[in-house]
Amino acid sequence: MTTALDPNVHPDSQREGEILAAEHEMYQPSADVLAQVNVPNYMDLRAEALADVESYWDARAKELIDWFEPYDKVLDDSGKPFYKWFVGGKTNIAYNALDRHAKTWRKNKLAMIWEGEDGEQRTFSYFRLWQEVNKFANVLKSLGVRKGDTVTIYMGRTPELPIAMLATTKIGAIHSVVYGGFSEQALASRIEDAQSKVLVTSDGAWLRGKTVNLKDIADEAVRRSPVVQSVVVLKRTGQQVTMEQGRDYWWHDLMALPIASPKCESEPMDAEDPLFILYTSGTTGRPKGVLH
Repeated sequence: MTTALDPNVHPDSQREGEILAAEHEMYQPSADVLAQVNVPNYMDLRAEALADVESYWDARAKELIDWFEPYDKVLDDSGKPFYKWFVGGKTNIAYNALDRHAKTWRKNKLAMIWEGEDGEQRTFSYFRLWQEVNKFANVLKSLGVRKGDTVTIYMGRTPELPIAMLATTKIGAIHSVVYGGFSEQALASRIEDAQSKVLVTSDGAWLRGKTVNLKDIADEAVRRSPVVQSVVVLKRTGQQVTMEQGRDYWWHDLMALPIASPKCESEPMDAEDPLFILYTSGTTGRPKGVLH
């Protein structure tokens, strides 16, 4: 079935709305699943959080997060509505997601099970995923990415997508993931707004049974937004693409270099430091970045 585009709504905005609408299906867990959840009574937990916000989140932060430096205050609400959480605390999301598990018995447990649209299957233990993230983090460093910089990621749904996200987080940079079905202009406007020096993309991707040439779209977006200095390209579909000398690099070539060491320390970050930017489309078509 073909959906007609509303002439008053930007095409990328309407496409995004259709995608979100399709994801609103609700999953009802079985009794067996409910019996194994970590939160047996959600309403009791909610009541506890509402009764004393600071005590609740203090307990959760100490229970669930490893801190490089402890926080001095759970919540600073002196500048409402600009609240500050865990003031003075230093941590890193990538460290909590991978590093701490790579040093324990969990390192050999599966962290990711992936199956692509074409049927390809890959699995990653915590240890292997940690090493891949470390290697790409060092690649990003070699391309000049520093703490506070933004990296735009425009890829299909492959394991390299979360690897790029976690690698960016590990070195204290900010990632901006752009949906692979968006147009050249949509990608360019998000790159420009975030001032991304590095773009991570693929030669192509499978989307609903068809092959999409992401590299061609990325090339046009970079032409429109020349702030990008380096483009890392994952070889996914094997289709012919144009690689610009001195700007474009194959993912597998960079990951095979000595600079791609499997060891990389996670950057200590303030609890309120930016983690990622997620853009949404409005009726004007201008991207609106939500900073997390």
